[in-house]
Amino acid sequence: MTTPLSELTGDYVLDPTHTRIGFVARHAMVTKVRGAFHQFEGTAHLDGKEPSRSSVQVVIKTESIDTGVEQRDQHLRTNDFLDAPNYPDITFRSTAIEARSDSDYRVTGDLTIKDTTRPVTIDFEYTGNAVDPYGNLRVGLEGSVTISRKDYGVTWNAALEGGGVLVGDKVVLEFDISAIRQGA
Repeated sequence: MTTPLSELTGDYVLDPTHTRIGFVARHAMVTKVRGAFHQFEGTAHLDGKEPSRSSVQVVIKTESIDTGVEQRDQHLRTNDFLDAPNYPDITFRSTAIEARSDSDYRVTGDLTIKDTTRPVTIDFEYTGNAVDPYGNLRVGLEGSVTISRKDYGVTWNAALEGGGVLVGDKVVLEFDISAIRQGA
């Protein structure tokens, strides 16, 4: 039986071994490339009774990008895309959290990629909670948001012979979260 989120107030950290922060982008206008970031940290304060008093912050290491193709990953780390040597982190800090139902939450915050910060709103679904074999209380959330990479100064592209471009502008950021309550 899942406990209502309203009863799960506390401080949480993302479990990096059971959390996925991924992305999907269009390639050559005909297919999608999927990938993930494997190094990140995240904390949240959850106020189940007053979700507007909750907060979230996440730091993603750009060098940890992984699409399963090393040559492409190396290119994504260059200045053409994320410029990992000069901008080692992608950050998100919430500015507002709204309960839309018992299981749906809207998280608005500042997303910084390279040297550009823009507000984004991510809709999350609360997928439940459980006590793991080590006695840790975990909560699960899933969400996604579509951004324009050009809005963050990620503009590299190549024209295709038949028209169109190699890399689509829209990128879907995906969040499959397992967070562990601290100090409980």
